Amino acid sequence: MVRTALFNWAFARNMGGTFVFRIEDTDSARDSEESYEALLSALRWLGLTWDEGPEVGGPHGPYRQSQRLELYADVARRLLEGGFAYPCYCSADELEAQRELAKQENRAPGYEGTCRDLSAEQIDAFIAQGRVPVIRFRMPDRDHTWDDLVRGPITFGAEHVPDFVLVRANGEPLYTLVNPVDDASMRITHVLRGEDLLSSTPRQLALYEALAAIGVSDGTTPAFGHLPYVMGEGNKKLSKRDPESSLQMYRDSGYLPEALLNYLALLGWSMGDDQEFFSLEQMAQAFSLDRVSANPARFDLKKCTAINGDWIRALSLEELTTRLMPLLAAEGLVSSPVSAEHSAILALAVPLIQERMDTLVQAPAMLGFLLVDQDRFTVDQAEAGAVLGEGADPAILAALAALTAIPEWNTEAIEQALRASLIEGLGLKPKLAFGPIRVAITGRRISPPLFESMEILGREVSLIRLRSALSTG
Repeated sequence: MVRTALFNWAFARNMGGTFVFRIEDTDSARDSEESYEALLSALRWLGLTWDEGPEVGGPHGPYRQSQRLELYADVARRLLEGGFAYPCYCSADELEAQRELAKQENRAPGYEGTCRDLSAEQIDAFIAQGRVPVIRFRMPDRDHTWDDLVRGPITFGAEHVPDFVLVRANGEPLYTLVNPVDDASMRITHVLRGEDLLSSTPRQLALYEALAAIGVSDGTTPAFGHLPYVMGEGNKKLSKRDPESSLQMYRDSGYLPEALLNYLALLGWSMGDDQEFFSLEQMAQAFSLDRVSANPARFDLKKCTAINGDWIRALSLEELTTRLMPLLAAEGLVSSPVSAEHSAILALAVPLIQERMDTLVQAPAMLGFLLVDQDRFTVDQAEAGAVLGEGADPAILAALAALTAIPEWNTEAIEQALRASLIEGLGLKPKLAFGPIRVAITGRRISPPLFESMEILGREVSLIRLRSALSTG
């Protein structure tokens, strides 16, 4: 959904058009106010602003289909009266029997027109049985051809597009009715949508003609472009149930909206000149449909994460710090508003981790040792078991002696003292020399640069942590 919205947004912006956002919520069993709010929140977070739609308004509102039911009911009535639609009383079992017979006879499955020309007596008999009809559209007996914006000329033979349902038996209008009606009333000129909706296009083309005949539209038919599938693991089409399809997962995992849109743009479109890093504004300026591929695109989470890391490194330190604040606050590492002490620490520490992060959620673990009070500082026991203990005591004691003696507490002095005492003095290799010191200071074997971190932490706290790491301490 997000990639489709992105391509429509970029196309509208590039062409100087109007990006219309409407909510398909006519399915009362599935749609909820919660899902509506989540959708708006997602697009706001991504920065895909719309020109017409919910909260913004526009000349063709309302933009929630659940608030346009009277319009759809009126159109359905007019289609019935004009002979473009008819009531269908076939039961689910009867329709299933038709499908099974078609399979056995190697015919394309589809509605066989059983109720197309019912007599008044037949209708009365169905009503007497208590059957409640759906409203089904009468497809014209001819092929349908259109010039797809992405795929070029496409033709569907009449035998592959049977009559279809417009309104359920409970009165709820279906996608097949409401979207063409909205397209007509909202003066939609171009529609970019997923390849999975390709087979519905001939139905909609026929319905547009019927809407013009009954005076609902001015006869304008939108131009359609069908975007390629996005494939996931195992060369299967990515579905809504796949974790990679969850926008909330990316928000919770610390992906930047700019990075996510940047990567999604690459799934079926190319900026050209092998350029893979670009902003939303740059995409809008360069977007053209001739660079949209009709071939399936493959979702690669590693590449998405790599682009996210590139975007993290492209942020200013001030902007990155701002985006980290909610995550740090959620872990209880900073207050809101942040204290002057923590602000000073972050100003020094964020540059140390910016080059090391792929997602924002990595920051609390990287920065926590600098922000917690000493009584809350803990060393990961798995990390401690790997590098601390009696074998590490000589290195820690030598480090304590060397660090206590340095006159100034800064990165250069700390590094010189530790290298002299541990590598030159004890003859240790760097990994064995600094591993115990790093875990004692940061609580982890992987951390921001050690010497810079110790300068930020300060002499007193650094020495306390080293003493606490001694096996006898």
